[in-house]
Amino acid sequence: MKAMQGFGIKKSVRTLAATALFCVFGFAQSVQADDKRIAVTPQLTLEMAKKATISALRQCSRDGYAVSVAVVDRSGVLIAQVRNPAAGPHTIGSSLGKAFTSASMGQATAALANAIAANPALDGLRDMDDRMVILGGGLPIMIGGQRVGGIGVGGAPGGHLDEACAMHGLQQIGAQ
Repeated sequence: MKAMQGFGIKKSVRTLAATALFCVFGFAQSVQADDKRIAVTPQLTLEMAKKATISALRQCSRDGYAVSVAVVDRSGVLIAQVRNPAAGPHTIGSSLGKAFTSASMGQATAALANAIAANPALDGLRDMDDRMVILGGGLPIMIGGQRVGGIGVGGAPGGHLDEACAMHGLQQIGAQ
């Protein structure tokens, strides 16, 4: 009986392993054979996000501004964030909020601020989500015509200066 139990366990493990391999390889083959069954969404890599944040931070430092820089994915989830030690603590939240806003709205935050100023009926945009920061310094990240995230810079003495640093970060990763 003991020998049969051992055999049964080994057989069960082998069957389970074979089933798992079949499921993994069988599924991979079916996905490869029929790509239309799944959605493929371009994603910003961690390396690109880090390069964009560091490049933007360095550009602002060269220009004499102590800032924070955040990069989020298309859904507004943080990928990378850096802060100059001399930047105010509020710049952490403002850079993240600007990145979130530009990623979720697909527009530069300065353009949104200008649109609200020109049309007060749009002021409700500010209340759509607590994470939104509608001040200059946030840009959507577009690669190959696809929006893959957003970058936000906070801490320079003007949104246009924050935006210039954000643009520099995007240029370093080949984004529009």
